[in-house]
Amino acid sequence: MNADTHRDQDHPPPPLWRHGLAMLYDTLLVVPLFMAAAGVWVAILGPTDSLNDPAVPASLQRLSWLLILLLFFGIFWRRAGQTLGMQAWRIQLVSDSAAAFTWRQVIKRVLGALLAALPLGLGYLWRYVSPQKRYWHDTWSGTHLILLPKRDSQ
Repeated sequence: MNADTHRDQDHPPPPLWRHGLAMLYDTLLVVPLFMAAAGVWVAILGPTDSLNDPAVPASLQRLSWLLILLLFFGIFWRRAGQTLGMQAWRIQLVSDSAAAFTWRQVIKRVLGALLAALPLGLGYLWRYVSPQKRYWHDTWSGTHLILLPKRDSQ
């Protein structure tokens, strides 16, 4: 038994409802960043006279959102393996290897999570089929979530 297996036995994967609430918490932090980015693009590109003619091209807006997601999650995950939502719900992202998180893993996990949500959330429900209780993007990125124990209040 390797160290990761022992750690996983000590820290099971979080229930889907807990992970969902952590994602909701993080969404409340990311959406204002999306709005700020849109504001910056409108300031740079200028407003338009018509709602039918958007100030920011859709492709530029989507690229901005993707960059924001990669930076938001990448900075938090590479620093401590937790976003603020994950901290609130005692969830931590760990690498399948003992190595520190790489930007490649971050990119794979973020893109994989987006793709896992597309087919009616099947990539998230996959954890109920997977023997290790992992999502599609866990396997693809070489990472997985663990539930941390409650802290002693002493």
